Parts: sequence; structure tokens; C-alpha cells
Amino acid sequence: MSIFPNFLRSLLLTGLLSFVAPLLLIGAGLTSFSLLGLVPALQGVGRSGEDLILQFLATFGSGCPLQGFLVIGLAFGLVGALFDTYASYQHSRWS
Repeated sequence: MSIFPNFLRSLLLTGLLSFVAPLLLIGAGLTSFSLLGLVPALQGVGRSGEDLILQFLATFGSGCPLQGFLVIGLAFGLVGALFDTYASYQHSRWS
């Protein structure tokens, strides 16, 4: 009976980290292109990079970049939770 709370804690932590990781990566890309856009000689590169990332997010969010941002995070979180469930099942099967 003590395995279940440990499994839930592991599942929650894995899902949370899998949700946050792509959001941090996308946020870092947007931030870097925004900072790059502050340099006068690289303003075009920064603006086009931001636009490409926002278009990519809008593709997954039915036209809204914020929804795409959350959809990608939720998809990664679900995949991480499924992977943790599979790893836990395999570990309990061999132990």
C-alpha cells in the first residue's frame, strides 16, 4: 500500500517537470529573440525570429499563441506522465 503514494508523487513531479520544460525552452527562445531585437543591427533577425515562434505557437493554438503554448505544455506533460507510468510498471514487474 505504500507504493501508491510514492507512485502518485513521482507521477505528479514528472508531469509537472515535463509541462514546464518546453515552456521554459520556448520562453527562452522568445526572450533571446526579443533581446536580439534590441540591437539595432540585428533588429530584423530578432523580430522575424519572434514572429516565427509565435506563428508556430499559433498553429497549435487555433490561431492564439498562448493557447498553443499551453497545448504544447500539456502534451509534453501527458507524455511525461505516461512514460513515468510505463517505467513504474516495468520496475514493479522486474522487482
